[in-house]
Amino acid sequence: MKVEQFEIQIPDQALTDLRDRLENTRWPDEWDGAGWELGTDPSYLKRLVGYWQTGYDWRKEERELNQLSHFRTTIDDVAIHFIHEKGTGPDPMPLLLTHGWPDSFLRFRKIIPLLTDPGSHGGDPADSFDVVVPAMPGFPFSGMRENAGNIFHVHNLWADLMTRVLGYQRFGAHGGDWGSIVTEHLARSHSELLVGIHLTDVPFTHTFQKPAHLSAAEEKFLADNQKWQMEQGAYNMIQSTRPQTLAAGLNDSPVGLAAWFVEKFQAWNDCAGNLDECFGRDELITNIMLYWLSESISTSFLPYYDMLNAGATTWIAEKFKEWAGSKEVPAAFALFPKDNSHPPREWAERFFHVQRWTKMERGAHFAAMEVPDLLAEDIRGFYRPLRQLEPKKETFATARR
Repeated sequence: MKVEQFEIQIPDQALTDLRDRLENTRWPDEWDGAGWELGTDPSYLKRLVGYWQTGYDWRKEERELNQLSHFRTTIDDVAIHFIHEKGTGPDPMPLLLTHGWPDSFLRFRKIIPLLTDPGSHGGDPADSFDVVVPAMPGFPFSGMRENAGNIFHVHNLWADLMTRVLGYQRFGAHGGDWGSIVTEHLARSHSELLVGIHLTDVPFTHTFQKPAHLSAAEEKFLADNQKWQMEQGAYNMIQSTRPQTLAAGLNDSPVGLAAWFVEKFQAWNDCAGNLDECFGRDELITNIMLYWLSESISTSFLPYYDMLNAGATTWIAEKFKEWAGSKEVPAAFALFPKDNSHPPREWAERFFHVQRWTKMERGAHFAAMEVPDLLAEDIRGFYRPLRQLEPKKETFATARR
């Protein structure tokens, strides 16, 4: 399969169009004192957009993003953008990182050097990884399948990327949000390739089923999850049932897109809602820019639609794969205190071969962006003993060093 180097190069015309749209924003009336209770705080949004217009420098961000090793390839007629950074240690382990929504490959920018070069960041060089960060199909800057049901095929693309394209025989995988679902699918269907999987949540799809003989902790978890869905899950239902209606507005209005994203970053952090403390304005805007400039908000909704509209045949096949695969692959969970759900260990053990269960001291949904040091440390710790079990084999990827 052909692999080409990729460089982010946004034409000036796109930036001029964006500037004009920001200047011509029609702001809605504000409800006095509502703050974040009714959604994105209008006063915060206006400050963010003001900085976007006068202080934010896309070209600077573009240059920094291009310091990473970007590539594109085509697998099963899907154009896949990915980052591939080589480890600096004596025997780096290949590690696949999969993002979710509403983030992007940007989720892992801070953590990549902590994993590829732990020796320069207070860690042991022997814990280094070759890190591969693909962009989910339909997300910036990957293409999209024409047919529906894509979310149930991403793991096959990732398996081909790691083995047929990059030449790795075995690898580790990490993910959160949609990334946890794709990573579980990898373990189900390609267990022979997986050294282990590391997740920041138990995929929400398991809440669709209710096994018999639940513990009190599991009953509470499912009740809390249902409550969260009622209070904060409206976005999920809209993106699952009417994605085109929503996308029409967000693809046309950068401020609308920012409002839709910022609400999630504000609600899903561990900084008492202080976005600038957790992420910084530049990081928030860059994530929005990646969607805006690639016009990918519409296609980023399709995993939600695919999941809601999967038929019985799909779910039966997935259950069979779960029995056959994911319960055999060593699994680790890093659970952050302000994430959206808080499953007990016995819930995870129904579906995974849990070998490590870490309740993190701080952090939330976007842990790789918010507390990359803690997440990197837990990933290193999980894979450290598993490295000793791996046979030393020469691969195409190692031969390229």
